[in-house]
Parts: sequence; structure tokens; C-alpha cells
Amino acid sequence: MHIGQVAARTELSLRTIRHYDEVGLVRPSARSQGGFRLYTEADVARLMVIRRMKPLGFTLDEMGELLAVTDRLDETGETPLPAAEREQLLTRLSRFEQATRERCEALRTQLSRAEEFAADLRRRAVQLTADD
Repeated sequence: MHIGQVAARTELSLRTIRHYDEVGLVRPSARSQGGFRLYTEADVARLMVIRRMKPLGFTLDEMGELLAVTDRLDETGETPLPAAEREQLLTRLSRFEQATRERCEALRTQLSRAEEFAADLRRRAVQLTADD
């Protein structure tokens, strides 16, 4: 699919998708005769991983690291991963999972505080309106 279709599906801007290509996070799987980027479902899935990591504050380097880990774990071939390498990759994946849980909890706390603030403002507005 073309970049416009990918942008619509992932809710990422064309500029952002191009940037991820430039920094090597998600390269298009092919190019059309005219040189246009062409993406597969696997490319879209990678972009969705990035889109989900972005609001959690992961850096581009961290995103790349996670994608490299999952790529390596997902490789299917006749030769299985050596046990030590597989264990190391699973440990790194587990660290990302833990960091994600911690960042989600921090966002929940921020959201709770924001909702409390909004409720305070609402109460104040109602009170001031009633006083008039």
C-alpha cells in the first residue's frame, strides 16, 4: 500500500512515516516504478508498535531496540535461536514490558490529577454561577 493509505490506517502523518524511514525504524518493503514507498501489513504492524510507544515517552533508539528484539524473536527458520541468545532477548523484552507498565501507571496518575482539576473547575464554575 502507498504511504497515504498507511498514514490513514496508522493515524500517523506522512512526515512522521517518512522520518521513521529516514532513521531506519520502518523502511518500506518496496518502491513502485515511480519510486513511491510501498508498505506491507508487516510494515503497518511495526508502525503501530511505534505509535503505541510514542505517548509512553520511549525514545527512537528504544523503539528501534524493541523492534530489533521482536524481529529476532520472530525470525522463523530452520535453525532455532541459541538458548542463551533467546534468553537474553526475552530478558530485554521483559524489561520493555516492565517499563511500559510503569509508564502506563504514571500516565494514569497524571490523568487522575487532571480529572480532579477539571472537576474542581467544574464545581467552581457551578458555584459561581449559582452565586449570581
